[in-house]
Amino acid sequence: MRRTIFDSDHEQFRQTVMAALERDIAPRVEAFERQGHIDRDVFVQLGELGIIGIQVPEHFGGGGQRSFKFNAVIFEASAHTRIPLGALQVHMNVVMPYFLKYSTPAQQQRWFPGLASGETLTAIAMTEPGAGSDLAGIAAAATPRGDGGYLLSGSKTFITGGYNADLVVVVARTSAEENRRSGMSLLVVEEGMTGFARGRKLSKLGLGTQDTVELFFDEVYIPPDNVLGETGAAFTLLASNLPQERLSIALSAVAMSEAALTETIAYTKGRNVFGKPLSTFQNSKFELADMGASVTAARVLVDHALEALDAGALTPADAARVKLFTTELQGRVVDRCLQLHGGYGYMREQPITRMYADARVSRIYGGSSEVMKLIISKDMGL
Repeated sequence: MRRTIFDSDHEQFRQTVMAALERDIAPRVEAFERQGHIDRDVFVQLGELGIIGIQVPEHFGGGGQRSFKFNAVIFEASAHTRIPLGALQVHMNVVMPYFLKYSTPAQQQRWFPGLASGETLTAIAMTEPGAGSDLAGIAAAATPRGDGGYLLSGSKTFITGGYNADLVVVVARTSAEENRRSGMSLLVVEEGMTGFARGRKLSKLGLGTQDTVELFFDEVYIPPDNVLGETGAAFTLLASNLPQERLSIALSAVAMSEAALTETIAYTKGRNVFGKPLSTFQNSKFELADMGASVTAARVLVDHALEALDAGALTPADAARVKLFTTELQGRVVDRCLQLHGGYGYMREQPITRMYADARVSRIYGGSSEVMKLIISKDMGL
């Protein structure tokens, strides 16, 4: 179905992004997968093209765009060129909104030029070995100092982009409160701070180019100027960006489903079985047609949600509905596409195999499918 949410500026930007991905990253993807992260020079190149800083205010060297549609274009292009950019997605879609909404003028002067240029990369550290979906259960704590600063201690795990990050937004307890959701703050840890250490890059099922690490904090001194937003209000601040974070995952899930379908159509047309193309068999046609209809429906849903997000009308419950539907669909689509590849679909060198491995986490991170169902059911009055 014809899409109506993008204009000529978006489409020109799409061509710029796709050309950059195919020119600067595609030839190096296998090397990045082997080392477990994308080299920093790639982000600087994307910064020079105005891609990374698209939402940073113009007077700091960014594009000054308020619409999330340009971000959507970037990660749709990532999916369709089969170039995973998970750490960049977290940097732009998850972490940047906190800096854009809650940083002080002084913090903006310090950090925004680097954020726009791609020379300063970010990550957010919420998950701990004993606290994932239950954010209120985090144990990382920061003890107040007399000068308004804090001493931060604790550990975090599954931190996307943590290997390259210059700035890590750490969710930590800064005061003891009866309400578990109170007393947490967003503290910005900078590269080189004493007591801050990175652990190993974790070995994952998929997303080989995406660095995912453990982080450790041993009495790291956080100066007053490195508190992001209101002290003690982290839970509220984090909740404000959940619709965008979950929509970001949903739009990638749909784009990756589309890419899997495109790959499988081409494969079935070129693969002969019993003397004729696999695509000519009724089962193949019906499978592909059914997936095509489902993916189209998901695309319409995501486009509607993108419009709602830009209008400030996308609720957490509706974002949960979109994420649940699209990520569950992605899992079914890539599984059926792999089945149509037969034995070749199980070989690592096939694009569909990597898509299958990459897709599995979509139903877990950003809030698992079970958490999405809890949010939706509560919104339904259940």
